[in-house]
Amino acid sequence: MKVSQIEHLGIAVKSLDEAIPYWENVLGLKCYSIEEVPDQKVKTAFFKVGEVKIELLEATADDSPVAKFIEKKGQGVHHVAFAVEGLEDALAEVNSKGVELIDKAPRKGAEGLDIAFLHPKSTFGVLTELCEDPEK
Repeated sequence: MKVSQIEHLGIAVKSLDEAIPYWENVLGLKCYSIEEVPDQKVKTAFFKVGEVKIELLEATADDSPVAKFIEKKGQGVHHVAFAVEGLEDALAEVNSKGVELIDKAPRKGAEGLDIAFLHPKSTFGVLTELCEDPEK
């Protein structure tokens, strides 16, 4: 598997309306995109820091994974996403090495990326997302 960079850091927040001003007014970053991902039951806001993006995640339903995360652990770092080439092959490779997959096949994520998550039980407690831009 070839990891090219950290694609983004996902941060779970209770409210984008409350969180965005911190990132913009305190850190001086600009929110360049807000998007809802209905199948993941989240609304996202993106910021760019160098080559890495910050993705704020707000649950849109009480039964969403982000809502459950916040209920259990509070607001904070939710996942680390890595850009890879050949996402399907990467999933097969990590699975062959004993990593438990949350997503056995890629699915659509925010910003048009193909994504898949690896279970934190297999990644030393870090929810890990693999991303591939289908346009590249």
